Amino acid sequence: MSAGRPGSGRPTVVVTRRLPGPVEEQAAREFDARLNADDHPFSATELADALRTADALLPTVTDRLTAQVLGAEPLKARIIANYGVGFNHIDTGAAKARGLVVTNTPDVLTDDTADDAMLLMLMVARRAGEGERQVRAGAWTGWGPTHMLGTRVSGKTLGLIGLGRIGRAVAHRARHGFGMRVIFHDPYPPAPAVVAELGAEPRASVDEVLREADFVSLHSPATPETRHLMDARRLGLMKRGAFLINNARGDIVDEAALVAALKRGTIAGAGLDVFEREPAVSPELLQMEHVVLLPHLGSATHESRVAMGLRALDNLKTFFAGAPPRDRVA
Repeated sequence: MSAGRPGSGRPTVVVTRRLPGPVEEQAAREFDARLNADDHPFSATELADALRTADALLPTVTDRLTAQVLGAEPLKARIIANYGVGFNHIDTGAAKARGLVVTNTPDVLTDDTADDAMLLMLMVARRAGEGERQVRAGAWTGWGPTHMLGTRVSGKTLGLIGLGRIGRAVAHRARHGFGMRVIFHDPYPPAPAVVAELGAEPRASVDEVLREADFVSLHSPATPETRHLMDARRLGLMKRGAFLINNARGDIVDEAALVAALKRGTIAGAGLDVFEREPAVSPELLQMEHVVLLPHLGSATHESRVAMGLRALDNLKTFFAGAPPRDRVA
């Protein structure tokens, strides 16, 4: 980890992973930035040391900021500026108890994450991953009328679990790009005018969405209440020809129950960009052709990853200027 310059008078910020060049350059200009030159994942000890020695921590989803880590003594850090919109890897209750401000980076990754959800939907329905593997393996013998038939996406019913920023962006793409009927459940839905503009139809429960949808796309935050939201019972409510899409958070889905449902043919397939114990993936999923597996690529564009970093730095600048950061979550 490269050290900041001692005695600079600027707040010291520990950045836990390599970030895009423009972000690290700005961090070095504006703060006493300690950068992670070799991009190694921080251990719990390193995270605790950062909290003891720096004014701020800029972590990512790979950093498990548990109550034990946040209990570091003596605590010097005053703010955790998370790089990413999800913050379930941070024990926000413990952070609040220690007087730590926590921020995230919403908005800037919405479009790319919505594109990723549509990508998963198209890939699993049209068997794109399976087809590419066949071509690369030299196993394709040519076009045939019944070769690798998939499922049409256009005009089908998309069920959204969650209609926040990303859910709304997916709804817009699905309805206007693919002529899909969009239904949704959200315990905290957007204003009726927003729902009407999207042409989305509310449902009173998750279960109602699951029974009706041809594609179910998850866009809920990871909270204790949403852990294993998609369990064996709920997977059993889906149509046998339906597909499950998840690029929200891995633990929203009970991965073992999903494996069992896919084996039994309870649902037709799944497109996953996140996993319950990532980077570990259930070995059975790796063997299934009717599952698309991506390595957490939701926000993985140059544009989003730079914007996420700049947003985190903006939260830090605002905080150290004595004003409330706009993306405070705890």
